[in-house]
Amino acid sequence: MSRLVSESMERKLSFRQRVGVRIHLLMCSLCSRFRRQLLFLREIAQQLDDQTDRHDEPHDALHLSPEARLRIKKALQDEDT
Repeated sequence: MSRLVSESMERKLSFRQRVGVRIHLLMCSLCSRFRRQLLFLREIAQQLDDQTDRHDEPHDALHLSPEARLRIKKALQDEDT
């Protein structure tokens, strides 16, 4: 059922599948919660995409600075010793 819930957000399901999913969601709180979580994640992903589109250099915001990389590398090395 989770596959159909996910697919319903990507493509139009057949009438039979839509009815089946809707009835199942009325009865199953776990699948209803899963659907709400998927909707939330899609909304957040869209907002992130919108924000990166507004920046002049969107890819820079998605990468660590060289200084941050060094700090993380040092912290990991310190954990090993």
